[in-house]
Amino acid sequence: MHSLGLVGGTFDRFHAGHRALIDAGLAECARLEVWITSDQVANSKDSRIESWANRSANLLAAMGEKADLVSVHVLEDEDGPAPWHQTAEAILCTPETLAGCRRINSSRAENGLPALEVIVVEHVPAHDGAPISSSRVRAGEIDSDGGAYLPDYAGQASLVMTREVESNLKDPFGQLFEGPEDDPSVAMRAVLEEIFGSDGPVIAVGDVTVKALQDLGSPADIALIDGRTKREEWELASTIDHSLYDDSRNCENPPGQLSAGLFLACEAAIRAWTEDGRSSLIDVDGEEDLAPLLLHPLAPLGAVVLYGQPGKGVVLRWTGADSKSRCRDLLAAMDRA
Repeated sequence: MHSLGLVGGTFDRFHAGHRALIDAGLAECARLEVWITSDQVANSKDSRIESWANRSANLLAAMGEKADLVSVHVLEDEDGPAPWHQTAEAILCTPETLAGCRRINSSRAENGLPALEVIVVEHVPAHDGAPISSSRVRAGEIDSDGGAYLPDYAGQASLVMTREVESNLKDPFGQLFEGPEDDPSVAMRAVLEEIFGSDGPVIAVGDVTVKALQDLGSPADIALIDGRTKREEWELASTIDHSLYDDSRNCENPPGQLSAGLFLACEAAIRAWTEDGRSSLIDVDGEEDLAPLLLHPLAPLGAVVLYGQPGKGVVLRWTGADSKSRCRDLLAAMDRA
């Protein structure tokens, strides 16, 4: 048992892989110093990475009764204090950072210090066999335990509304921004102020919501329309400008369902935005009302999903682990067609 071990990393969205790394260190070290990448360095990699304060607090909270065996510190560069640390005896890494540990030991030799024992900890696989990683969690692909947010039959079968799901959807799923029904721009301006500077994508569901954003000069990154409002044909649907979007997609989706076609269209639109920054308009033959139940599980963390609440205003919901988990539960409660 070593007296002290070192481990460094970003530790964003603390997940099962992080826990396995620290547990492996505490199995061989009486204490651990965890060096967590500073906000300046972390944000240069991905602006969606949580603050150092949140990352360190989440790590310590996750350790529970073992938290007193761990101390957290700010990591300002690649190697931190490891090349000159006087009391450390071991260093932890994953396979892809092994070369960095060897470099650190070379520096320690030059500094007249003994080599650190390198403890290599394998990645924890997610449900699909690929490693759990913070980047995958941020992208919304998996939860912090490596679980899927979507059923394995998504894209292959249609899901049908049940009474349980319907009762859970009676209240707005998000924050309601109120405004007059005959002037949706009032509520939408407040929404745009709220989401200013977001990493996106901004996803709008419903013709009135899509057009309100267009009229304010802020078209959605992903827009879903069906030519209707309140389940009636909308006379202004033809004024929606399709040319504002890089890609156009069409699918069928019967009322009260989530079709395989709608899933595939949403999945393709989100992938196009994530990989290439391309915007999409999805024209639905049927209804798009239930689309947020698919969009949240598919979207990256920090996405914005907007939809209209007839007679009340616009509902805003940020995509996060909470919205993804709730949608996962609702999808699981739906019947397969």
